[in-house]
Amino acid sequence: MLETKAGKLLVDCGMFQGSNFNEGKNHDKFPFDPKEIQVLLVTHAHLDHIGRIPKLVKEGFVGKIFMTKATKDFAILIWEDALHVMKENSEKHKTPILYSEADISLAYSLCEGLDYHEIIEVLPGVKAVWKDAGHIFGAGFIELEADGNSSAGSAGSPQDGAQSKRICFSGDIGNEEVPILRDTESMGDADVLLLESTYGDRVHESVDARRELILDLIKHSVEHKGAIMVPAFSLERTQELLYELNILSEYEKSLPKMPIFLDSPLAIRASAVYERYPEYYDEEAKRLHDFGDDFLDFSGLRMTLTKEESKTINNTPGPKMIIAGSGMMNGGRIVHHAFRYLSDPASTLLIVGYQAEGTLGRRLYEGATKVKVFGEDVYVKCKVKAVGALSAHGDQPKLIKWTGTAKKMPKKIFCVHGEPHAATELAHRLRDAYNVEAVVPEMGEKVII
Repeated sequence: MLETKAGKLLVDCGMFQGSNFNEGKNHDKFPFDPKEIQVLLVTHAHLDHIGRIPKLVKEGFVGKIFMTKATKDFAILIWEDALHVMKENSEKHKTPILYSEADISLAYSLCEGLDYHEIIEVLPGVKAVWKDAGHIFGAGFIELEADGNSSAGSAGSPQDGAQSKRICFSGDIGNEEVPILRDTESMGDADVLLLESTYGDRVHESVDARRELILDLIKHSVEHKGAIMVPAFSLERTQELLYELNILSEYEKSLPKMPIFLDSPLAIRASAVYERYPEYYDEEAKRLHDFGDDFLDFSGLRMTLTKEESKTINNTPGPKMIIAGSGMMNGGRIVHHAFRYLSDPASTLLIVGYQAEGTLGRRLYEGATKVKVFGEDVYVKCKVKAVGALSAHGDQPKLIKWTGTAKKMPKKIFCVHGEPHAATELAHRLRDAYNVEAVVPEMGEKVII
């Protein structure tokens, strides 16, 4: 929350994800009065950034919500899917539901989609601009200028005499050389940077090894006639994996023949959004698009939209690949496949995204040999492989490098949106690299800029 002379605004309003404790926190009251918030700025459409917006509306928020056009298209899909999952959980476990269809409809009516680099006055004297974060389709980092001369020319470039404060909200910063997406843009001027630290303590493997790693795993599965389970986030992880498989299938001709199931209704619907905004594509994706190639489809790909179609996967013998949500394995169709194949030595679990503490995905990532699925003990005998090069998040070197692109180095950096060790490690590295004040703020801490 940011309080300016013109009023109060929020940046993002997402769901807690991970352990039952975290997910229970979604039902807590907001630490502010939603009726007092005039504007909400959204960096991107992942659930941990937009998941509680309908709850915010339900509790009295009636202001404007600004985001990129693609983020707006994704938001309605994400909210509807989240409500579907909550209803299923409510039926099974009697858990409360955060919001209704009516709350989603009202939230969507308050949304306004913007183009990248479109400077907008979100409150009197408060200007904001979205730049490409290279994280997921439509994701942006937000540069905001406030409490300066109302005649300021543009966000980050006030006219002489203005005493503006400039803040950059990183949202989530993308990985290096991500398929489909353009590279993360450079930062402008910022007095203060709020920087995500998801992978603030890790280094991904080489991007060049990405296709080779995928191909090796597929060949292993073909050889052993097993199933490859891919718990994939429906936005970006899934589409980037499909893109890589398309290249292996149609251009390198190296993809072994096997059925590949996209078993995620949300991912299937989200893929349609990519077709609406070719201006977001990087050079390679644009070239394929202009050539007439649907780079999210290829021979052997089967989309299972309904539950009935999903059940047919069980009747298909291996080898096969199953791409399904949720990305952290804390719900969705991937859990059913995990229940069936985790104990199969011929099968493989391919982890391609961040796994929060307390999730099934995290336990498997950390080497658990026995897990509970649907209340039953399942012994883990399949191969478990994590590919950091397929992550949507930049690693520690990328975050440090991106901070260094600032037109003027921020006076202070707050490392947020990461587990304590990752945030602290990144803060230390930033201090060493740029001799800048970098801190990890406490929940509820107030800071005067």
